[in-house]
Amino acid sequence: MIIVLDNAESILDPKGKDAREIYAAVEELGQLDNICLCITSRISAVPSDCEILDVPTLSIKAARDTFYHIYKKIERPDLTDKILGQLDFHPLSITLLATVAHQNRWDTDRLTREWESQRTRTLQTMGNKGFAATMELSLASPTFQELGPSARALLEVVAFFPQGVDENNFSWLFPSIPNVVNVFDKFRVLSLTHRNSSFVTMLAPLRDYLRPKNPKSSPLLCVAKEKYFTRMSVDLNPNDPSFGESRWIMSEDVNVEHLLDIFTTIDAKSDGVWDACANFMGHLARHKQRTIILSPKIEQLPDGHRSKPKCLFELSRLFESIGNQAERKRLLTHALKLWRKRGDHSSVAQTLRYLSRANRHMGLYKEGIQQVQEASEILGRLGDTAAQARCLKDLASLLQSNKQFDAAEDAASRAIGLLSKNGEQFQVCESHRLLGCIYNSKGETEKAITSFKVALGIATRFSWPNELFWAHFSLARLYFNNGKLNDAQTHVERAKLHAANYTYYLGRAMQLQARLWYEQRKFKEAKSEALRAAGVLEKLGAAQDLKGCRELLRWIEEDTKKPVVPDKSAKGGESLA
Repeated sequence: MIIVLDNAESILDPKGKDAREIYAAVEELGQLDNICLCITSRISAVPSDCEILDVPTLSIKAARDTFYHIYKKIERPDLTDKILGQLDFHPLSITLLATVAHQNRWDTDRLTREWESQRTRTLQTMGNKGFAATMELSLASPTFQELGPSARALLEVVAFFPQGVDENNFSWLFPSIPNVVNVFDKFRVLSLTHRNSSFVTMLAPLRDYLRPKNPKSSPLLCVAKEKYFTRMSVDLNPNDPSFGESRWIMSEDVNVEHLLDIFTTIDAKSDGVWDACANFMGHLARHKQRTIILSPKIEQLPDGHRSKPKCLFELSRLFESIGNQAERKRLLTHALKLWRKRGDHSSVAQTLRYLSRANRHMGLYKEGIQQVQEASEILGRLGDTAAQARCLKDLASLLQSNKQFDAAEDAASRAIGLLSKNGEQFQVCESHRLLGCIYNSKGETEKAITSFKVALGIATRFSWPNELFWAHFSLARLYFNNGKLNDAQTHVERAKLHAANYTYYLGRAMQLQARLWYEQRKFKEAKSEALRAAGVLEKLGAAQDLKGCRELLRWIEEDTKKPVVPDKSAKGGESLA
């Protein structure tokens, strides 16, 4: 005999009425040799000798089979697949959605519109056995109710964040909830949440149902928001020993971006929200270079908004980090106009410095030199000698690009002296690497190697991933240009290791790797790596670097006599980007 106890959480809840007697009866049934007992339940409280199997979500094929078995129509499978994915291939949700669509005779377009406008509210069948009823039944269980009034509010916070909540942050985010770790353990027992790496999250239908409709009305979510905003307000000075701690953003950037996307919409007049937005971009530029969905909102702010120039400036740094110089310059030019209008001389000088860097990358050296000289004059009037030393370093870089090597060497050497006095080791590290580039341009290879290795030593001492990348990358390029391909290969591999979390850097390293393969006449490997690099750089809008990739692909085509067309959807480029 096979006995099935379906949705048994309603009778096996250890906190429920007559739970002990019911549990004992179920346990006794499980002991009988002529009975096979099958229990389905959200609660993992089952007889101890039962074999427990976690039921996974469906495969995409099984999800399609389930949906079309009920819905019957196969009109726009691309739209249907998208909805099934948004349901996390959750069996109950798929069954309910197919039933609703079938009962209402919706075509695929109507189904898509209803889903996009209502989400889990769509999952309500004619028999009133909807997703909401199932969820509320789980939330009404005695075990859940015993967790207290804060339990549902905690679930709402988990549901709000796309990644869920990092279990390492429980006490930090929810200081007012006693035994918060135990509460989250109970959520897992009730199958309301699951663990994804260190994050506690939930299936998409549960997230959609439990997400607070008005985030500002959720006290716990507002506390979490302020915690994140405060955490992002720290000074991102690489010379500060606490700089490394800010790398937390690398694992939680999706959560923070979603938080900002919502609150810059519903609380757009709050200066604190936009300050947090600027700080977030600063964190990304330092630790996880990528584009963000907040860009249009920033540009749509009125020019008179207090936070607009700061946000434009930080957004420009984000574009700098992914190699999109044209967009970087456009944003900086707008920010400079706003800072000048407000008479903020310090911010004007800083923006001029960064504009000079953008112009250097775009080959506009004369314009860049004028800007950095103006910045230095302003800082001199303000008495900011430390910032003037940084201007000197930027001037050296421009002079080097403009082939004024002796003047560049003098400026870089003076910058190193002044920056060292101020203890700005990060800037000193960058200046030594710059000096190495200048020596390389002058043909003084040994001096260049020495300077690069000094920069590498400083970066190693402070564990700065970006500077470690550039030091190894610079050495690889130098050895490559001098025909020492084995040494170049060693350093490009090390550069790749430090570029793992920096998409633009990885694209540059792959581009150099492709050149190495090409020089060794390994055309197949060179083509593959160059296509991957092109896919990354094109997606980032790094036009200048992409031009070099395409030129290399043309060389390979000419040498192999086979047509090579960089494909935007190249598999390697897509996965890396």
